[in-house]
Amino acid sequence: MMRQTSSCSERRDLTPCASDVRTTGVTADSPQPEKPATPTDQKREDRAAEAAAIRRRWITLGEVLAVVAVIISALTLWNNWSQRSDSKAAESASAQRASARAATLVLVAADSGERVLALKPASADQTIQSQKIAFPSGLGIAAVETTGEPRIDVKWFDEALKKARSAAKLPDNSRGDERVPVLITTRFLVDGEPHSDAALYDIGYTISGRLLGGHSVTLRGISFVAAAKGKNAAAGLDARWQANVPAK
Repeated sequence: MMRQTSSCSERRDLTPCASDVRTTGVTADSPQPEKPATPTDQKREDRAAEAAAIRRRWITLGEVLAVVAVIISALTLWNNWSQRSDSKAAESASAQRASARAATLVLVAADSGERVLALKPASADQTIQSQKIAFPSGLGIAAVETTGEPRIDVKWFDEALKKARSAAKLPDNSRGDERVPVLITTRFLVDGEPHSDAALYDIGYTISGRLLGGHSVTLRGISFVAAAKGKNAAAGLDARWQANVPAK
């Protein structure tokens, strides 16, 4: 019995035969050949690449702007802090200067009477509470204290002054204003806060001799000499007295 065979061309299925494979070299699993790029596809790719580049540039620009914004914010914050610090420092320095000025006492004569000098602080912010007026040891008189009514009364020292001038053989009649130094310690208030001050002052006076009534001392005013502190205050007072009325 003979076997019937059929050729590849007579097969009805779609499977390629071996002869076809050997002839064409293409199988079902072989990759399909790529289609050549058309001009339209190239333009599309170019536009996509350009858009991507633009997006990258915008991202970079945004990052730069963000960094710039952070720097500007930091500089603004530092500038505001610096201005506040400078303002606070200026206010503190101004307050310290004002406090120092307020705590510095200078006495002036409110009323230059012939027998009594009414005293007051040069600053209206100060209120005198009490005073102690010490005289040179050469006059041999005790210190005088006042409360609530700052003043210099000639009767506290005029007799001692006349004796000292006579012992020093000074003229009976003064030429211009003479001076007697005193050490004044003052307790006073500034905005309710207590302060204390000690300073040397010169009391200005004139003296005139009378044939029957003796000598008369007239007060002229008071002037600030220097601040005085510690044990040297009394020594400075006596040195100034010796310069005005030298001992004979």
